[in-house]
Amino acid sequence: MSDGRPSDGPGARLPDADRIAGVAAVAAVFAARPDAVLRLFYLPARRREAGPFCKLLAAARKPYREVPPDELARIAGTPHHGGIVAVAAARAVPELAAPFPAALLGARVLPVLDGIGNPHNLGAIVRSAAFFGCAGMLLSGDPRQAGLSDAAYRTAEGGLEHLALYRATSLAVGLRAMAPRFTTVAAVAKGGVAPADLPRTKPFALVLGNEEDGLAPATLAACAHRVTLPGSGRVESLNVSTAAAVLIHALETLPPAAG
Repeated sequence: MSDGRPSDGPGARLPDADRIAGVAAVAAVFAARPDAVLRLFYLPARRREAGPFCKLLAAARKPYREVPPDELARIAGTPHHGGIVAVAAARAVPELAAPFPAALLGARVLPVLDGIGNPHNLGAIVRSAAFFGCAGMLLSGDPRQAGLSDAAYRTAEGGLEHLALYRATSLAVGLRAMAPRFTTVAAVAKGGVAPADLPRTKPFALVLGNEEDGLAPATLAACAHRVTLPGSGRVESLNVSTAAAVLIHALETLPPAAG
C-alpha cells in the first residue's frame, strides 16, 4: 500500500539519503529519528512488522509500499535486506570542536576509529559499542575511513541510532585535546599492556586502527597508553571488529581504581 506521492517513483534512489535495511535497523531509525524517514518498502512476509511504521508514514503523508523480493533487492542494493528497507535523510557527522560534546561523555569507553575502511567492520564495531552501552564514537578524517553507508547501517543492526557520532579531521590533534577528559589508549597487536593494567581514573578513548596497516604513527604518538589482547600465538591477531568488542567489554567491566 502507498499514498502514491512522489512522481519519481517509489523505488527511485534519492540524493542525500541512506538505505537502512533489516527489522532492527528500521525499528531503531523510526524510534530515534522518525521525521528523517522518507520512504519504506517491505516484503509481504514483513507486513506485520511494517504496519506501525506505515501508520506513521501515512500520518506524515510519506510513501510506503509492499514490494516483491526482486524489487526490494534493487531498492536495498543487496539481497541481504531482511525483508524491509527504510530510506532516510542522510545523517550528518559533525566535526569535533570545543566545547567538547557532552554526548560523548556518557559512558566509560569511547571508541575512536582511525582509517577503518571496511563498512562491515564499522557496523560491527558500532553494534558492539551500542550493546555494551557506549554513548558515542569518533571517526578519523583519514580518507580510508568508512562512513555511514548502507552496509554499515545493515551490519550495525540499529546500533548507529544509539551513538552520538563525530569526526576529527586531525585525529592526533583531537586526541591531545581529549587528554584532560579521557585516558587515550591505542589498541596494538603487540607491545601494549593488558586492559587490567591501564589506569582507571578517567573514561577510556579506545583508538582502533586500519585493518591492514594499524594505527598511523601520529595517532600512536598522541595516545598516552597502548593496550594489547594476549592470545595463544596461533594467529597473529583478531579482526578489528572482534578485537573492538573484546576490548570494549574488558574496559567497561574493569573495577574502578582503588581509593
